[in-house]
Amino acid sequence: MVTPVVTVFLQGLSRSAAAAIELLGNNFGGIVMSDRFSAYNHLPLEQRQLCWAHVIRDLTTIAERSGASAQFGAELLILQQELFGQWHRYKDGTIDWPTLQQGCRPIRLAFVATLQRVVELDCQRGERTPWAKTIGTCRQLLQVTDGLWTFLEIKGIEPTNNAAERALRTSVIQRKISHGVQSRQGGICRSRLLTVTTTLRQQGRDTWQFLEQAWIAHHRNGVMPSLLPDS
Repeated sequence: MVTPVVTVFLQGLSRSAAAAIELLGNNFGGIVMSDRFSAYNHLPLEQRQLCWAHVIRDLTTIAERSGASAQFGAELLILQQELFGQWHRYKDGTIDWPTLQQGCRPIRLAFVATLQRVVELDCQRGERTPWAKTIGTCRQLLQVTDGLWTFLEIKGIEPTNNAAERALRTSVIQRKISHGVQSRQGGICRSRLLTVTTTLRQQGRDTWQFLEQAWIAHHRNGVMPSLLPDS
């Protein structure tokens, strides 16, 4: 969980849907910002915002192919750029919320219609060409299209999970190097260490100074330092 001042980690032992349900709870009522990973498919699309940074990477891959893929990929990227142009105008205060929604409506319709055109062109069953991959990506996006626009329907939702990606980057690199944890105790230990170090880095505080204060407080029965900032 990433907030402006604190980042909290929970290290699981698997990436399954069961792990996601354990993390979120059975009665989760918020909005999940994520990629299209299948572990979140148990959530209704109105409770999801699919990260546009991941979508843009997919569209760029399509545009870099030859033939019809390049054409459709370019069209989709232009629509994406228009969409984010409106979003940035809203974020800098140039336009208000109703104007953002109204301005993005035709872009949204055109984006979905372009995906539909690609899928309707189809390909032969079992085909493994670049065009078949393009159709597959567009079909996947159509299946979850309602989850692409939550940020235009609910104030406060961002179109990308870039903040979370930045917070996770160090953790992901460490996991690849160390091959992760193999026990629940190890998961708890790593979660706490990552929560402390990432939060302190986020706030511009010194990690070693914090650990020294915690060590002294522990041995002298003093007050533990807080991860929450003073102001």
